[in-house]
This record gives sequence, C-alpha cells and structure tokens, in this order.
Amino acid sequence: MDQTITQPPDTPDSKPLPPQGGSGTAPFPPSEPRPSSDSADSAPEEVQGSLNGDGLRVAVVASRFHQDIARRLVDGAVSALGEHGVESDDIRVAWVPGCFEIPQTARVLASTGLWHAVVCVGAVIKGETAHFEYVAGQAALGIEAVSRETGVPVLFGLLTTYDEQQALDRAGGHAGNKGYDAALGAIEMVNLLRELRSMED
Repeated sequence: MDQTITQPPDTPDSKPLPPQGGSGTAPFPPSEPRPSSDSADSAPEEVQGSLNGDGLRVAVVASRFHQDIARRLVDGAVSALGEHGVESDDIRVAWVPGCFEIPQTARVLASTGLWHAVVCVGAVIKGETAHFEYVAGQAALGIEAVSRETGVPVLFGLLTTYDEQQALDRAGGHAGNKGYDAALGAIEMVNLLRELRSMED
C-alpha cells in the first residue's frame, strides 16, 4: 500500500531543487534571522528553529512498500539526526506495511509524549491505476492531521513519483535524500515551536 505528499508529484522534466526539509521548507542550513532594530521603520522580528538536535528524541515511520527506496530514506534520516546531535538511543524506526499505514502509526508515536518529532518516509510510485492518487492523498492528509491535532511536528518525507528512477534520484541520488531533509525539518520545527512557546511565557 502507498501514500503521497502535500505537493504535486515531480514531473519528469522538472529540474532538481535544492535540498528541502519536510514539505518544502527553505533550504538548509537556515539563514540567520534579521537583527532587530529599535528604529521605527525596522523590519518585524523574525524567528526560526536551530538545527541543534541535542537531547531530542525522534521517531521515524517507514513504509516497507518499495522497501529498497524506503531504506535509503531511513538511512538518510538517521544520518541527519546523528550529524545534528540526536543520540542513536533516542531514535526509533517503525516499519509499516505501506504508506497508507503511516498516519496511524505516527499518531500513536506522537501521542505517547515520548517523541519530540516524527519523520515519515516512504515511496508511492505511479502505476496504471488510481491506487497512486488514493494512497498518496490519504497519507498526506493523515500526516498533516496528526501534526495538527497532537502538536508534535510530523514531517512529510514521502516520495510521490512517476517512476522508480525518480524515486531513486530523491533517495540518495542526484536530487538529494528527502529522508535526510525531512529529519532536518523535524529538528528545526521542534526548536522553532519551543522558541515560539517561550515567547508566550
């Protein structure tokens, strides 16, 4: 079974984009926020999360459908987390049958209170039937709902492509590794939400 992204599938003739985190956030590493000024015509204050993963616990949910591709995405996500300070003991990878099962699993993990973020990875490759549209669309809707309802960042690292080569290109090929990017987005979102909540205290 399979699922999709909040963005439309990549077209065969689309040009590779810079690495993106989550569902299309700005390229990493993030630029520094504009310094604040006391002048009357100063720009509004800007805030963004850091990529410091020290002390974070992150779960990864991966689809076994197209497992060879999903494994590359998982490896990318785990590498990104480790490179940015998340300890290996604080990472858990949960494998599910297909992308359709990712949202339910992500909801269980997000609801435990044990994980600061959940990264969802997998591949939905278009075939000859409407299966692609149903799986991809429901996966995207479900992942977004889990994040919104639990308040836990749940990052979309699913590939939705027209063929296997496009998926391989985005799972460690010339178009980068979307699992890696989604994991970076998870760290950034956790730190951003912390910063925003602290501003309200």
